[in-house]
Amino acid sequence: MPIRKAPGAGPQIAQVSPAAAIAGGEFQIRGKGFQRAERPRVRFGDVTAPVIIGSDSLVIARVPEEASQGELVVDNGNSVTAAWSCDVGLLVANGMHPVANPAVDASGNIFTTFSGSRGQKTPVSVYRIDTNHDPQPFLTDIMNATGLTFDSAGILYISSRHDGIVYQTTPDGTVSVYVEGMGVATGLAFDGEENLYVGDRSGTIFKISRDRQIYVFATIEPSIAAYHLAFGPEGNLFVSGPTTSSFDVVHRVSPSGQVDIYYRGLGRPQGMAFDEDGNLYVAASLSGRKGVVRIAPDRSAELFLSGPNIVGVAFAPSRSMIVATNSSIYRVDVDIRGFGA
Repeated sequence: MPIRKAPGAGPQIAQVSPAAAIAGGEFQIRGKGFQRAERPRVRFGDVTAPVIIGSDSLVIARVPEEASQGELVVDNGNSVTAAWSCDVGLLVANGMHPVANPAVDASGNIFTTFSGSRGQKTPVSVYRIDTNHDPQPFLTDIMNATGLTFDSAGILYISSRHDGIVYQTTPDGTVSVYVEGMGVATGLAFDGEENLYVGDRSGTIFKISRDRQIYVFATIEPSIAAYHLAFGPEGNLFVSGPTTSSFDVVHRVSPSGQVDIYYRGLGRPQGMAFDEDGNLYVAASLSGRKGVVRIAPDRSAELFLSGPNIVGVAFAPSRSMIVATNSSIYRVDVDIRGFGA
């Protein structure tokens, strides 16, 4: 479709928020001259997007499944805005069932679960998605695989909320039990000294030393779904876990096990990841808008990425954000380096 160039007095985009989105997410587009001869239309490349709200100065457009580029324009029927560049996620894999963060190895391969419902035996427990976005079964026979994380040697650890076991596996897929008795084991994270932390969603954070000694590190309000763990640049452990509240918190736990509230005001906070500048990214909703929320070191928060059903995030060596929904994996080229990447 030919693009009609906007003259100086034509429609103009002043701001698009948030910075990124995946399919089903929404961009708020502000500017002027959006509505003239007909209701505003929004296109991503050649793909037309559903318009949720359309007025002369504000358009809210939903990212369609077919969108593969982030150059959006607004068409008022007479003329078209200049293209605005934003980050739109690329679908990497579908038909998965993550319930927490994906994990990315040093080569950029993505690992994600097919967790299944409680007590469900799924044919594949963990998938490996290579850098060509080819998903292949990686592990089987782990019931309700939940949390994933790598240690510094490239060994993958997997928690099972079914049997309370944390498994470890070598790159060739050889699985062994690392530690057991972890309750309803969900989130996993390593600190800088290679101690492993396991979130038992019934209210306990366990610390497992490299010689596999088990300690109760902290106790937190139980979660109805899972604990999600992430270490920040200053060595504190951050914990999220949805409760029945619509005003949930992210907890911060000091190296000595002292718990405080880092941020309050999220809806159903789940998987988390830090960037190298100390910004925390949380799969959650903020003021009713769903996606990935970015919390700056000064604890100000904004919606960074819009999208439905997001359960986890991770950063890849390519400076991309890997976003997991409850059925799919997306790559969003945000040009951000993750903490420790």
